[in-house]
Amino acid sequence: MSKEITARAEDYSKWYNDLIIKGELADYSAVRGCMVIKPYGFALWENMRDVLDKRFKETGHVNAYFPLFVPKSLFEAEEKNAEGFAKECAVVTHYRLKTDPDNKGKLIVDPEAKLEEELVVRPTSEAIIWNTYKNWIQSYRDLPILINQWANVVRWEMRTRLFLRTAEFLWQEGHTAHATKEEALEETVKMLNVYAEFVEHYMALPVIKGVKSANERFAGAEDTYCIEAMMQDGKALQAGTSHFLGQNFAKAFDVKFSDKSNNLDYVWATSWGVSTRLIGALVMAHSDDEGLILPPRIAPLQVVIVPIYKGDDQKAMIDEKVDELMKQLKAKGIRVKYDDNDQTRPGWKFAEYEKKGVPVRITMGARDLENNIVEVARRDERTKENYNLDGLADKLETLLEDIQQNMFLRAQNFRDSNIRRVDTWEEFLSTLDNQSGFISAHWDGTPETEEQIKELSKATIRCIPLDNPQEEGKCILTGKPSTQRVLFARAY
Repeated sequence: MSKEITARAEDYSKWYNDLIIKGELADYSAVRGCMVIKPYGFALWENMRDVLDKRFKETGHVNAYFPLFVPKSLFEAEEKNAEGFAKECAVVTHYRLKTDPDNKGKLIVDPEAKLEEELVVRPTSEAIIWNTYKNWIQSYRDLPILINQWANVVRWEMRTRLFLRTAEFLWQEGHTAHATKEEALEETVKMLNVYAEFVEHYMALPVIKGVKSANERFAGAEDTYCIEAMMQDGKALQAGTSHFLGQNFAKAFDVKFSDKSNNLDYVWATSWGVSTRLIGALVMAHSDDEGLILPPRIAPLQVVIVPIYKGDDQKAMIDEKVDELMKQLKAKGIRVKYDDNDQTRPGWKFAEYEKKGVPVRITMGARDLENNIVEVARRDERTKENYNLDGLADKLETLLEDIQQNMFLRAQNFRDSNIRRVDTWEEFLSTLDNQSGFISAHWDGTPETEEQIKELSKATIRCIPLDNPQEEGKCILTGKPSTQRVLFARAY
Protein backbone atom coordinates (compact mmCIF):
# COMPACT_ATOMS: atom_id res chain seq x y z
CA MET A 1 0.00 0.00 0.00
CA SER A 2 1.19 3.52 -0.78
CA LYS A 3 2.48 5.18 2.38
CA GLU A 4 0.69 8.35 1.29
CA ILE A 5 -2.75 6.76 1.21
CA THR A 6 -4.76 5.67 4.24
CA ALA A 7 -6.12 2.13 3.98
CA ARG A 8 -9.86 1.74 3.34
CA ALA A 9 -10.20 -0.58 6.30
CA GLU A 10 -8.52 1.94 8.59
CA ASP A 11 -10.49 5.09 7.68
CA TYR A 12 -12.71 5.02 4.61
CA SER A 13 -13.38 8.76 4.63
CA LYS A 14 -9.68 9.66 4.88
CA TRP A 15 -8.85 7.05 2.22
CA TYR A 16 -11.26 8.82 -0.13
CA ASN A 17 -9.79 12.27 0.56
CA ASP A 18 -6.26 10.93 0.15
CA LEU A 19 -7.13 9.54 -3.27
CA ILE A 20 -8.55 12.87 -4.44
CA ILE A 21 -5.57 14.88 -3.23
CA LYS A 22 -2.74 12.43 -4.03
CA GLY A 23 -4.32 11.50 -7.36
CA GLU A 24 -4.35 15.22 -8.22
CA LEU A 25 -8.05 15.37 -9.02
CA ALA A 26 -8.81 18.35 -6.79
CA ASP A 27 -7.54 20.52 -3.96
CA TYR A 28 -9.01 22.57 -1.16
CA SER A 29 -9.57 26.28 -1.80
CA ALA A 30 -9.51 29.53 0.15
CA VAL A 31 -13.32 29.55 -0.01
CA ARG A 32 -14.82 27.40 2.72
CA GLY A 33 -16.72 24.44 1.26
CA CYS A 34 -15.45 24.98 -2.29
CA MET A 35 -12.80 23.06 -4.19
CA VAL A 36 -10.28 23.62 -6.94
CA ILE A 37 -10.59 21.02 -9.69
CA LYS A 38 -7.04 20.36 -10.85
CA PRO A 39 -6.12 19.77 -14.52
CA TYR A 40 -6.13 15.96 -14.18
CA GLY A 41 -9.53 16.02 -12.47
CA PHE A 42 -10.91 18.48 -14.99
CA ALA A 43 -9.66 16.33 -17.87
CA LEU A 44 -11.65 13.47 -16.36
CA TRP A 45 -14.74 15.71 -16.10
CA GLU A 46 -14.24 16.89 -19.70
CA ASN A 47 -14.19 13.28 -20.94
CA MET A 48 -17.40 12.56 -19.03
CA ARG A 49 -18.98 15.82 -20.19
CA ASP A 50 -18.10 15.23 -23.85
CA VAL A 51 -19.73 11.79 -23.91
CA LEU A 52 -22.88 13.07 -22.21
CA ASP A 53 -23.07 16.15 -24.41
CA LYS A 54 -22.93 13.95 -27.50
CA ARG A 55 -25.72 11.75 -26.09
CA PHE A 56 -27.89 14.78 -25.36
CA LYS A 57 -27.48 16.12 -28.87
CA GLU A 58 -28.19 12.70 -30.37
CA THR A 59 -31.55 12.76 -28.55
CA GLY A 60 -32.47 16.16 -29.99
CA HIS A 61 -31.29 18.52 -27.26
CA VAL A 62 -29.39 21.78 -27.72
CA ASN A 63 -27.22 23.75 -25.31
CA ALA A 64 -27.99 27.23 -23.99
CA TYR A 65 -27.00 29.34 -21.00
CA PHE A 66 -29.10 31.17 -18.42
CA PRO A 67 -28.09 33.69 -15.72
CA LEU A 68 -26.33 32.70 -12.52
CA PHE A 69 -28.60 35.04 -10.53
CA VAL A 70 -32.31 34.53 -9.91
CA PRO A 71 -34.48 37.37 -8.55
CA LYS A 72 -35.98 36.25 -5.25
CA SER A 73 -39.52 36.88 -6.47
CA LEU A 74 -39.00 34.43 -9.34
CA PHE A 75 -37.32 31.88 -7.11
CA GLU A 76 -40.27 31.82 -4.70
CA ALA A 77 -42.90 31.57 -7.46
CA GLU A 78 -43.01 27.75 -7.27
CA GLU A 79 -43.55 27.30 -3.53
CA LYS A 80 -42.38 23.70 -3.12
CA ASN A 81 -39.20 24.35 -5.08
CA ALA A 82 -38.44 27.52 -3.10
CA GLU A 83 -39.12 25.83 0.22
CA GLY A 84 -36.99 22.83 -0.71
CA PHE A 85 -33.90 24.90 -1.53
CA ALA A 86 -34.36 27.93 0.75
CA LYS A 87 -31.91 26.79 3.45
CA GLU A 88 -29.13 26.17 0.89
CA CYS A 89 -29.31 29.50 -0.94
CA ALA A 90 -26.55 32.07 -1.18
CA VAL A 91 -28.09 35.54 -1.58
CA VAL A 92 -26.69 38.75 -3.11
CA THR A 93 -27.96 41.84 -1.28
CA HIS A 94 -25.54 44.59 -2.41
CA TYR A 95 -23.81 45.47 -5.65
CA ARG A 96 -20.80 47.49 -4.49
CA LEU A 97 -17.94 47.72 -2.00
CA LYS A 98 -16.17 50.84 -0.79
CA THR A 99 -13.02 51.73 1.14
CA ASP A 100 -13.47 51.48 4.91
CA PRO A 101 -12.97 55.05 6.21
CA ASP A 102 -11.88 53.67 9.61
CA ASN A 103 -9.46 51.05 8.27
CA LYS A 104 -7.27 52.15 5.40
CA GLY A 105 -6.68 49.52 2.74
CA LYS A 106 -9.77 47.50 3.73
CA LEU A 107 -13.15 47.26 2.03
CA ILE A 108 -16.68 47.23 3.39
CA VAL A 109 -20.10 46.75 1.82
CA ASP A 110 -21.47 50.08 0.68
CA PRO A 111 -24.76 50.48 2.62
CA GLU A 112 -26.07 52.76 -0.13
CA ALA A 113 -25.63 50.01 -2.74
CA LYS A 114 -28.41 47.73 -1.49
CA LEU A 115 -30.28 45.93 -4.26
CA GLU A 116 -33.96 46.71 -4.65
CA GLU A 117 -34.55 42.96 -4.81
CA GLU A 118 -32.21 40.26 -3.52
CA LEU A 119 -30.70 37.88 -6.05
CA VAL A 120 -30.42 34.16 -5.32
CA VAL A 121 -27.26 32.49 -6.65
CA ARG A 122 -28.79 29.60 -8.56
CA PRO A 123 -29.07 26.33 -6.64
CA THR A 124 -31.02 25.07 -9.68
CA SER A 125 -32.40 26.94 -12.69
CA GLU A 126 -36.08 26.04 -13.04
CA ALA A 127 -37.26 29.50 -11.94
CA ILE A 128 -35.16 31.63 -14.27
CA ILE A 129 -35.67 29.22 -17.17
CA TRP A 130 -39.44 28.96 -16.87
CA ASN A 131 -39.74 32.72 -16.56
CA THR A 132 -37.87 32.83 -19.90
CA TYR A 133 -39.94 30.07 -21.50
CA LYS A 134 -43.04 32.17 -20.88
CA ASN A 135 -41.78 34.55 -23.58
CA TRP A 136 -40.85 31.73 -25.97
CA ILE A 137 -44.01 29.63 -25.89
CA GLN A 138 -47.37 30.66 -27.31
CA SER A 139 -48.42 27.80 -29.58
CA TYR A 140 -48.00 24.05 -29.94
CA ARG A 141 -45.70 24.95 -32.84
CA ASP A 142 -43.18 26.25 -30.28
CA LEU A 143 -43.00 22.85 -28.58
CA PRO A 144 -41.14 20.83 -27.58
CA ILE A 145 -38.27 22.88 -26.19
CA LEU A 146 -35.31 20.60 -25.46
CA ILE A 147 -32.57 22.64 -23.78
CA ASN A 148 -29.58 21.68 -21.67
CA GLN A 149 -27.05 23.92 -19.97
CA TRP A 150 -23.59 23.19 -18.60
CA ALA A 151 -23.12 25.40 -15.58
CA ASN A 152 -22.08 25.82 -11.96
CA VAL A 153 -24.53 26.00 -9.08
CA VAL A 154 -24.27 26.96 -5.42
CA ARG A 155 -25.87 25.08 -2.54
CA TRP A 156 -24.62 26.27 0.82
CA GLU A 157 -23.56 23.00 2.44
CA MET A 158 -22.40 23.02 6.07
CA ARG A 159 -20.58 19.68 5.89
CA THR A 160 -18.63 19.33 2.68
CA ARG A 161 -16.57 16.62 1.03
CA LEU A 162 -14.56 16.94 -2.18
CA PHE A 163 -16.72 16.19 -5.24
CA LEU A 164 -19.49 14.52 -3.21
CA ARG A 165 -20.84 17.63 -1.51
CA THR A 166 -19.41 21.09 -2.05
CA ALA A 167 -20.90 24.58 -1.83
CA GLU A 168 -20.24 25.12 -5.53
CA PHE A 169 -20.14 22.35 -8.12
CA LEU A 170 -20.32 21.82 -11.86
CA TRP A 171 -23.20 20.06 -13.53
CA GLN A 172 -25.54 19.95 -16.47
CA GLU A 173 -29.25 20.58 -16.16
CA GLY A 174 -31.77 19.78 -18.86
CA HIS A 175 -35.05 21.70 -18.94
CA THR A 176 -37.69 20.64 -21.44
CA ALA A 177 -41.21 21.81 -22.29
CA HIS A 178 -43.88 19.62 -23.90
CA ALA A 179 -47.44 19.76 -25.19
CA THR A 180 -48.63 16.56 -23.46
CA LYS A 181 -48.13 14.68 -20.24
CA GLU A 182 -47.23 11.52 -22.16
CA GLU A 183 -44.48 13.32 -24.09
CA ALA A 184 -43.00 14.75 -20.88
CA LEU A 185 -43.05 11.36 -19.17
CA GLU A 186 -41.37 9.77 -22.19
CA GLU A 187 -38.65 12.44 -22.01
CA THR A 188 -38.14 11.84 -18.27
CA VAL A 189 -37.57 8.12 -18.74
CA LYS A 190 -35.48 8.61 -21.89
CA MET A 191 -32.99 10.84 -20.05
CA LEU A 192 -32.85 8.45 -17.10
CA ASN A 193 -31.82 5.74 -19.56
CA VAL A 194 -29.19 8.03 -21.10
CA TYR A 195 -27.68 8.49 -17.63
CA ALA A 196 -27.81 4.78 -16.82
CA GLU A 197 -26.16 3.85 -20.12
CA PHE A 198 -23.40 6.40 -19.56
CA VAL A 199 -22.66 5.40 -15.97
CA GLU A 200 -22.61 1.68 -16.78
CA HIS A 201 -20.84 1.75 -20.15
CA TYR A 202 -18.33 4.53 -19.51
CA MET A 203 -17.90 4.67 -15.74
CA ALA A 204 -18.11 0.85 -15.43
CA LEU A 205 -20.52 1.33 -12.54
CA PRO A 206 -23.77 -0.69 -12.35
CA VAL A 207 -26.86 1.24 -11.31
CA ILE A 208 -30.41 0.52 -10.26
CA LYS A 209 -33.05 2.59 -12.02
CA GLY A 210 -36.04 3.57 -9.96
CA VAL A 211 -38.50 6.17 -8.71
CA LYS A 212 -38.02 8.18 -5.54
CA SER A 213 -40.54 8.12 -2.73
CA ALA A 214 -42.54 11.30 -2.08
CA ASN A 215 -40.21 12.29 0.78
CA GLU A 216 -37.11 12.00 -1.41
CA ARG A 217 -38.64 13.63 -4.50
CA PHE A 218 -37.15 16.78 -6.06
CA ALA A 219 -38.85 19.88 -4.68
CA GLY A 220 -41.50 20.90 -7.23
CA ALA A 221 -41.63 17.57 -9.10
CA GLU A 222 -44.53 15.18 -9.58
CA ASP A 223 -42.10 12.26 -9.81
CA THR A 224 -38.33 11.88 -9.56
CA TYR A 225 -36.60 9.04 -11.39
CA CYS A 226 -33.07 8.15 -10.30
CA ILE A 227 -30.11 5.86 -10.74
CA GLU A 228 -28.56 4.51 -7.53
CA ALA A 229 -25.03 3.10 -7.26
CA MET A 230 -23.31 1.21 -4.45
CA MET A 231 -19.94 2.31 -3.12
CA GLN A 232 -17.30 -0.05 -1.70
CA ASP A 233 -18.37 0.68 1.87
CA GLY A 234 -21.90 -0.46 1.02
CA LYS A 235 -23.41 3.04 1.08
CA ALA A 236 -25.60 4.29 -1.73
CA LEU A 237 -24.86 7.25 -3.96
CA GLN A 238 -27.47 8.90 -6.13
CA ALA A 239 -25.71 9.14 -9.49
CA GLY A 240 -28.33 11.01 -11.51
CA THR A 241 -31.94 12.20 -11.46
CA SER A 242 -34.62 12.92 -14.02
CA HIS A 243 -37.74 14.78 -12.87
CA PHE A 244 -41.27 14.80 -14.25
CA LEU A 245 -42.40 18.29 -13.22
CA GLY A 246 -45.98 17.99 -14.46
CA GLN A 247 -47.47 21.45 -15.00
CA ASN A 248 -46.22 22.86 -11.68
CA PHE A 249 -43.70 25.33 -13.08
CA ALA A 250 -45.91 26.24 -16.03
CA LYS A 251 -48.66 27.18 -13.58
CA ALA A 252 -46.25 29.05 -11.31
CA PHE A 253 -44.99 31.16 -14.24
CA ASP A 254 -48.23 31.15 -16.28
CA VAL A 255 -46.72 29.37 -19.29
CA LYS A 256 -49.61 28.41 -21.57
CA PHE A 257 -49.86 27.36 -25.18
CA SER A 258 -52.68 27.07 -27.71
CA ASP A 259 -53.10 23.53 -29.03
CA LYS A 260 -54.16 22.44 -32.51
CA SER A 261 -57.80 23.05 -31.56
CA ASN A 262 -56.90 26.55 -30.37
CA ASN A 263 -57.50 25.63 -26.72
CA LEU A 264 -55.20 27.03 -24.04
CA ASP A 265 -53.39 24.67 -21.69
CA TYR A 266 -50.40 24.73 -19.39
CA VAL A 267 -47.13 23.29 -20.68
CA TRP A 268 -45.75 20.00 -19.32
CA ALA A 269 -42.16 19.98 -18.08
CA THR A 270 -39.11 17.92 -17.16
CA SER A 271 -35.70 18.63 -15.69
CA TRP A 272 -32.73 16.31 -15.29
CA GLY A 273 -29.11 16.52 -14.22
CA VAL A 274 -25.81 14.96 -13.21
CA SER A 275 -22.83 16.69 -11.64
CA THR A 276 -19.15 16.43 -10.73
CA ARG A 277 -20.42 14.22 -7.90
CA LEU A 278 -20.01 11.43 -10.48
CA ILE A 279 -16.25 11.76 -10.04
CA GLY A 280 -16.69 11.02 -6.34
CA ALA A 281 -18.74 7.94 -7.25
CA LEU A 282 -16.04 6.80 -9.67
CA VAL A 283 -13.34 7.11 -7.01
CA MET A 284 -15.26 5.30 -4.27
CA ALA A 285 -16.60 2.50 -6.45
CA HIS A 286 -13.37 1.33 -8.10
CA SER A 287 -10.22 2.47 -6.31
CA ASP A 288 -7.94 0.52 -3.98
CA ASP A 289 -5.36 1.24 -1.29
CA GLU A 290 -2.71 2.05 -3.91
CA GLY A 291 -4.70 4.83 -5.53
CA LEU A 292 -7.27 5.54 -8.21
CA ILE A 293 -8.48 2.96 -10.73
CA LEU A 294 -10.06 4.72 -13.71
CA PRO A 295 -12.16 3.09 -16.46
CA PRO A 296 -10.30 3.31 -19.78
CA ARG A 297 -13.19 4.89 -21.70
CA ILE A 298 -13.04 8.10 -19.65
CA ALA A 299 -9.55 8.03 -18.13
CA PRO A 300 -7.57 11.19 -19.02
CA LEU A 301 -4.62 8.93 -19.86
CA GLN A 302 -5.24 5.39 -21.05
CA VAL A 303 -1.65 4.29 -21.65
CA VAL A 304 1.63 5.61 -20.27
CA ILE A 305 5.04 4.51 -21.55
CA VAL A 306 8.05 4.62 -19.22
CA PRO A 307 11.54 4.06 -20.67
CA ILE A 308 14.42 2.36 -18.84
CA TYR A 309 17.82 2.95 -20.34
CA LYS A 310 21.48 3.73 -19.83
CA GLY A 311 23.11 6.27 -22.09
CA ASP A 312 22.00 8.21 -25.14
CA ASP A 313 22.26 5.27 -27.55
CA GLN A 314 19.73 3.15 -25.64
CA LYS A 315 17.47 6.19 -25.22
CA ALA A 316 17.56 6.87 -28.97
CA MET A 317 16.62 3.24 -29.73
CA ILE A 318 13.67 3.40 -27.29
CA ASP A 319 12.55 6.79 -28.65
CA GLU A 320 12.34 5.33 -32.14
CA LYS A 321 10.16 2.41 -31.01
CA VAL A 322 7.97 4.66 -28.86
CA ASP A 323 7.43 7.14 -31.68
CA GLU A 324 6.17 4.35 -33.94
CA LEU A 325 3.92 2.88 -31.23
CA MET A 326 2.45 6.23 -30.24
CA LYS A 327 1.47 6.97 -33.85
CA GLN A 328 -0.37 3.65 -33.99
CA LEU A 329 -2.11 4.21 -30.66
CA LYS A 330 -3.15 7.77 -31.48
CA ALA A 331 -4.53 6.57 -34.81
CA LYS A 332 -6.86 4.36 -32.77
CA GLY A 333 -7.90 7.32 -30.60
CA ILE A 334 -6.03 5.99 -27.56
CA ARG A 335 -4.83 8.68 -25.13
CA VAL A 336 -1.14 7.94 -24.56
CA LYS A 337 1.81 9.66 -22.89
CA TYR A 338 5.53 9.00 -23.20
CA ASP A 339 7.12 9.95 -19.88
CA ASP A 340 10.81 10.31 -20.64
CA ASN A 341 11.36 12.99 -18.01
CA ASP A 342 14.87 12.32 -16.72
CA GLN A 343 14.29 14.26 -13.48
CA THR A 344 12.43 11.34 -11.86
CA ARG A 345 13.31 7.67 -11.56
CA PRO A 346 11.19 4.88 -13.15
CA GLY A 347 10.09 3.57 -9.74
CA TRP A 348 8.69 6.98 -8.80
CA LYS A 349 6.83 7.13 -12.12
CA PHE A 350 5.34 3.66 -11.57
CA ALA A 351 3.95 4.71 -8.18
CA GLU A 352 2.70 8.05 -9.52
CA TYR A 353 0.73 6.56 -12.43
CA GLU A 354 -0.62 3.84 -10.17
CA LYS A 355 -1.92 6.54 -7.81
CA LYS A 356 -3.52 8.33 -10.76
CA GLY A 357 -5.24 5.19 -11.97
CA VAL A 358 -3.83 5.08 -15.49
CA PRO A 359 -5.27 1.81 -16.89
CA VAL A 360 -2.15 0.53 -18.71
CA ARG A 361 1.56 1.15 -18.11
CA ILE A 362 4.21 0.02 -20.57
CA THR A 363 7.80 -0.35 -19.42
CA MET A 364 10.14 -0.22 -22.40
CA GLY A 365 13.70 -1.26 -21.59
CA ALA A 366 16.66 -1.52 -23.93
CA ARG A 367 17.29 -5.19 -23.07
CA ASP A 368 13.66 -6.11 -23.63
CA LEU A 369 13.67 -4.41 -27.02
CA GLU A 370 16.49 -6.69 -28.09
CA ASN A 371 13.97 -9.54 -27.64
CA ASN A 372 11.20 -7.47 -29.25
CA ILE A 373 9.12 -7.41 -26.05
CA VAL A 374 7.83 -4.86 -23.51
CA GLU A 375 6.36 -5.21 -20.03
CA VAL A 376 2.66 -4.28 -19.80
CA ALA A 377 1.04 -3.63 -16.41
CA ARG A 378 -2.74 -3.33 -15.99
CA ARG A 379 -3.93 -1.13 -13.15
CA ASP A 380 -7.21 -2.91 -12.36
CA GLU A 381 -5.57 -6.26 -11.51
CA ARG A 382 -2.08 -4.95 -10.71
CA THR A 383 -0.57 -7.66 -12.92
CA LYS A 384 2.37 -7.53 -15.36
CA GLU A 385 2.92 -9.47 -18.56
CA ASN A 386 5.40 -9.40 -21.42
CA TYR A 387 3.91 -8.49 -24.80
CA ASN A 388 5.54 -8.88 -28.21
CA LEU A 389 6.02 -5.56 -30.00
CA ASP A 390 4.49 -6.96 -33.17
CA GLY A 391 0.84 -5.92 -33.30
CA LEU A 392 1.13 -4.29 -29.87
CA ALA A 393 -1.28 -1.44 -30.65
CA ASP A 394 -4.06 -3.91 -31.48
CA LYS A 395 -3.35 -5.89 -28.33
CA LEU A 396 -3.49 -2.76 -26.17
CA GLU A 397 -6.80 -1.74 -27.72
CA THR A 398 -8.21 -5.15 -26.77
CA LEU A 399 -6.66 -4.94 -23.30
CA LEU A 400 -8.29 -1.58 -22.59
CA GLU A 401 -11.70 -3.01 -23.46
CA ASP A 402 -11.01 -6.03 -21.25
CA ILE A 403 -10.14 -3.73 -18.34
CA GLN A 404 -13.33 -1.74 -18.90
CA GLN A 405 -15.49 -4.87 -18.81
CA ASN A 406 -13.60 -6.35 -15.87
CA MET A 407 -14.16 -3.22 -13.82
CA PHE A 408 -17.89 -3.27 -14.54
CA LEU A 409 -18.30 -6.95 -13.73
CA ARG A 410 -16.33 -6.62 -10.51
CA ALA A 411 -18.51 -3.70 -9.38
CA GLN A 412 -21.65 -5.54 -10.46
CA ASN A 413 -20.73 -8.69 -8.53
CA PHE A 414 -19.98 -6.60 -5.45
CA ARG A 415 -23.30 -4.75 -5.76
CA ASP A 416 -25.38 -7.87 -6.34
CA SER A 417 -23.79 -9.76 -3.45
CA ASN A 418 -24.59 -6.88 -1.12
CA ILE A 419 -28.33 -6.57 -1.73
CA ARG A 420 -30.18 -8.43 1.01
CA ARG A 421 -33.84 -9.19 1.57
CA VAL A 422 -35.11 -8.73 5.11
CA ASP A 423 -38.59 -9.10 6.59
CA THR A 424 -38.38 -7.84 10.18
CA TRP A 425 -37.29 -4.64 11.90
CA GLU A 426 -34.70 -6.46 14.00
CA GLU A 427 -33.20 -8.07 10.90
CA PHE A 428 -33.24 -4.69 9.14
CA LEU A 429 -31.22 -2.95 11.88
CA SER A 430 -28.81 -5.86 12.26
CA THR A 431 -28.11 -5.96 8.54
CA LEU A 432 -27.57 -2.20 8.37
CA ASP A 433 -25.11 -2.20 11.25
CA ASN A 434 -23.21 -5.39 10.51
CA GLN A 435 -23.31 -5.95 6.76
CA SER A 436 -24.17 -2.63 5.08
CA GLY A 437 -25.18 -2.59 1.40
CA PHE A 438 -28.72 -2.26 0.04
CA ILE A 439 -31.70 -3.77 1.81
CA SER A 440 -34.80 -4.94 -0.04
CA ALA A 441 -37.73 -4.67 2.34
CA HIS A 442 -41.45 -3.99 2.56
CA TRP A 443 -42.75 -0.51 3.45
CA ASP A 444 -46.35 0.49 3.99
CA GLY A 445 -46.11 3.38 1.51
CA THR A 446 -46.71 6.25 3.95
CA PRO A 447 -44.39 9.28 4.31
CA GLU A 448 -44.78 9.05 8.10
CA THR A 449 -43.38 5.52 8.27
CA GLU A 450 -40.59 6.42 5.87
CA GLU A 451 -39.57 9.35 8.07
CA GLN A 452 -39.72 7.22 11.20
CA ILE A 453 -37.48 4.56 9.62
CA LYS A 454 -35.01 7.28 8.65
CA GLU A 455 -34.94 8.74 12.16
CA LEU A 456 -34.45 5.35 13.81
CA SER A 457 -31.88 3.89 11.40
CA LYS A 458 -30.31 6.74 9.38
CA ALA A 459 -31.31 4.76 6.28
CA THR A 460 -33.46 6.16 3.49
CA ILE A 461 -35.51 4.68 0.69
CA ARG A 462 -33.10 4.97 -2.22
CA CYS A 463 -35.68 4.06 -4.84
CA ILE A 464 -38.62 1.94 -5.84
CA PRO A 465 -37.00 -0.04 -8.69
CA LEU A 466 -38.60 0.25 -12.12
CA ASP A 467 -40.50 -2.90 -13.12
CA ASN A 468 -40.48 -3.87 -9.45
CA PRO A 469 -42.08 -7.30 -8.90
CA GLN A 470 -45.29 -7.12 -6.91
CA GLU A 471 -45.55 -9.33 -3.84
CA GLU A 472 -47.67 -9.37 -0.72
CA GLY A 473 -45.84 -8.58 2.48
CA LYS A 474 -45.80 -6.56 5.70
CA CYS A 475 -44.01 -3.31 6.42
CA ILE A 476 -40.83 -3.95 8.43
CA LEU A 477 -41.71 -1.21 10.93
CA THR A 478 -45.52 -1.04 11.22
CA GLY A 479 -46.54 -4.51 10.06
CA LYS A 480 -49.13 -2.95 7.74
CA PRO A 481 -49.80 -4.56 4.34
CA SER A 482 -47.37 -3.87 1.47
CA THR A 483 -47.48 -4.82 -2.20
CA GLN A 484 -43.78 -4.50 -3.08
CA ARG A 485 -40.28 -4.23 -1.70
CA VAL A 486 -38.22 -1.03 -1.92
CA LEU A 487 -34.49 -0.46 -1.59
CA PHE A 488 -33.15 1.05 1.63
CA ALA A 489 -29.57 2.11 2.37
CA ARG A 490 -27.46 4.59 4.21
CA ALA A 491 -26.22 7.06 1.65
CA TYR A 492 -23.88 9.87 0.73
